[in-house]
Amino acid sequence: MPRRSAGLFLYAVDPGGPRVLLVHPGGPLWAKKDDGAWSIPKGELEEGEDERTVARREFTEELGSAPPEDGWIELGEITQGGGKRVTAFAVAGDLDAGAISSNLFVLEWPPRSGRRSQFPEVDRAAWFSLRSARPKLVAAQAALLDRLADALAGSG
Repeated sequence: MPRRSAGLFLYAVDPGGPRVLLVHPGGPLWAKKDDGAWSIPKGELEEGEDERTVARREFTEELGSAPPEDGWIELGEITQGGGKRVTAFAVAGDLDAGAISSNLFVLEWPPRSGRRSQFPEVDRAAWFSLRSARPKLVAAQAALLDRLADALAGSG
């Protein structure tokens, strides 16, 4: 059974066009990766969980503040490498990317050392234009930028 996740783009529309908030995964495996490593805040669904609930929870855990409650746009589902299916939403809002506070995870590091260390699930967040976000995102998530652009064009 493929793993399923749900996530949420926070976006803002400026005079220069829309921009989105992306997160960079924390931990030593991602420390030196940039292009193709960023993502929407997202997390795995447990049996019986609702996608919106998971997207809201993961946003809050990874960024340290709750997302706006109203005005969510459904962006549909994409399939990432390895078969993980991600259901995504977008909502207009603002957040200070430099002030995030992520939850932590434990990892044996270095591998086979017996030492366990804590790392932030997200080590940083940043705002990107839709164009500059594309190379930063995990490849399969780039389709979500197109869906967001279409949704915003249709609402304006």
